[in-house]
Amino acid sequence: MARADQDLAFMLRYENIAWYEDGEVRILDRRIYPREVRFVHCKTHVEVAQAITDMVTQSCGPFTAASAGMALAAWECRDRSKEGQWAFLQQAAETISHARPTTVARMQRITGGCLAAAREALDRGEAVDQAIVRHLIAANDRRYNKVSQMAGYLVDMFPQGGKVMTQCFGETIVGMMLRECKRRGNPIKLFCPETRPYFQGARLTATVCSEMGFDTTVITDNMPAFVMQREGIDVFTCAADAICLDGYVVNKVGTFQIAIAAKYMGIPFFVSGVPDQGHPTKDTIHVELRDPAFVLQAMGVRTAADGVKGYYPSFDVTPPSLISGVVTDRGIYSPYDLPRYLDGADLGEFEMVV
Repeated sequence: MARADQDLAFMLRYENIAWYEDGEVRILDRRIYPREVRFVHCKTHVEVAQAITDMVTQSCGPFTAASAGMALAAWECRDRSKEGQWAFLQQAAETISHARPTTVARMQRITGGCLAAAREALDRGEAVDQAIVRHLIAANDRRYNKVSQMAGYLVDMFPQGGKVMTQCFGETIVGMMLRECKRRGNPIKLFCPETRPYFQGARLTATVCSEMGFDTTVITDNMPAFVMQREGIDVFTCAADAICLDGYVVNKVGTFQIAIAAKYMGIPFFVSGVPDQGHPTKDTIHVELRDPAFVLQAMGVRTAADGVKGYYPSFDVTPPSLISGVVTDRGIYSPYDLPRYLDGADLGEFEMVV
């Protein structure tokens, strides 16, 4: 059976996101991709957690890296007793899941799935690292297939040959919506804000869109309103780092202001993802403030005068009043009706799979 990453761009294939093999995890360094294709090599799960903290991988990349890190943790403790291995893996799950504060709830579900796979392997006397790798592939397939379902609903909202604005890097949904557009013969045009200070929009989203054969234009972060007005944008869409049950959406800083512009101009804004049980309200969100020095430079080149201060919140919080719909694998929901998604007791794209 074909893996769910078939026919997607280079950086969306599992081995090119993060991969465990022979006592090592390699993670594509998205801080420099696509100008350089370089992998960061981790010898311990702590190094994997640090790579996630350091933004070596971003968007949904940390979720694959987390599972690979758990496989590496199993390798690290392979010579311990069964009880010792289990204790080590539980501590590794805690370390990896807390690598970035904003995504702890999702990461705990992912590391929890790895722990479940590890527990079964320990009880059966099987190689735990390989059991976690099998779990990683199965979980990624499940998530990619769920996102593919989301993509179908999202592409329903795109007019034929429409103009679509993105924000940051939506990872799997970007590849899946483009694959669905190709399947339907819909040659949409993409406008991608650059997303400083890591330029994920310019480097990652635009690369995937172009590699998959779509007309792609990069704009700076202060151009969205002008481009919406001048170019006739039809839809604004993004993924989310967290979707609270009260309809507030946490995503890369800048999403809120683009949503304001879209609302003012009557452009629908669709967020792809699933509601987070761990975030019943926006008050449960911790917005990560990162190193302010990053906003004083661009791709390693200092742009501000010495003595000038920077300010770098990684995310902002967009209220439900600005959101046209939340696109899930079970359809498009009003942001005011998200608890209904959970009626089926399904955790969506991040449901644990063993």
